[in-house]
Amino acid sequence: MICPGRFAGKVMVITGAAQGIGRGVAARACAEGADVVLADRAEFVAEVAGEIAASGPGRATSVVADLESYAGAEAVMAAAIAAFGGIDILITCVGGAIRMRPYGAFEPGQISAEIQRSLMPTLWACHAVLPALRTRGGGVIVNVSSNATRGIHRVPYSAAKGGVNALTASLAMELAEENIRVVATAPGGTEAPPRRVPRNAAGDTAAEQAWMAEAVEQVTGSTMMKRYGTLEEQVAPILFLASEEAGYITASTLVVAGGDTG
Repeated sequence: MICPGRFAGKVMVITGAAQGIGRGVAARACAEGADVVLADRAEFVAEVAGEIAASGPGRATSVVADLESYAGAEAVMAAAIAAFGGIDILITCVGGAIRMRPYGAFEPGQISAEIQRSLMPTLWACHAVLPALRTRGGGVIVNVSSNATRGIHRVPYSAAKGGVNALTASLAMELAEENIRVVATAPGGTEAPPRRVPRNAAGDTAAEQAWMAEAVEQVTGSTMMKRYGTLEEQVAPILFLASEEAGYITASTLVVAGGDTG
């Protein structure tokens, strides 16, 4: 359900916005009046921003950047300020398990890659946005974490998302007196269109495909509702937390996973 005008006059930066939850957040926020900046390392993010801008009523632009580096995070914030004059809200959606395998089967470099993918972009973006939020006199950060802090075949990813939860709580405590709220959602398994950029560019081995199937079975079985969520069921809580309706909520991680608290 669209809430017309809910974000009118607000500038929202969404990282990982070319596809999945990030794209859904950007599209609905723009429909609710926000000027949105879609950040992603995929070049087709410009195409996505164009489609969203055409629907309005908010404006939309894009920036191609690698959020796994601090320079990428800085570039995104600078682009948002150049386009719309400031930043009011940051939604961090970059992340996702690259591989599914038992922990003992992970190679050291693969463990590092999972942390780099699913923790560092959030750390960098939360740091890089602070000057802009302070200039505005306050704002909101919504981190997209995961309920997969407990789950099989993705221990490094689970550790990364546990770090996002800790970052959210600690940063909220630091920034509360500056009128900056920091919150998170923890999505469970979510139905989404096929990814245009695969999570594992190298492709999954037969063993990894089997481990993935076991993980999917565990995720579905752990929910009380025995199904995956929809994209809209993930987008709506994110935008609620970003809105003034959630003005007295900070330092919290809202689990959106059909009853599986992770």
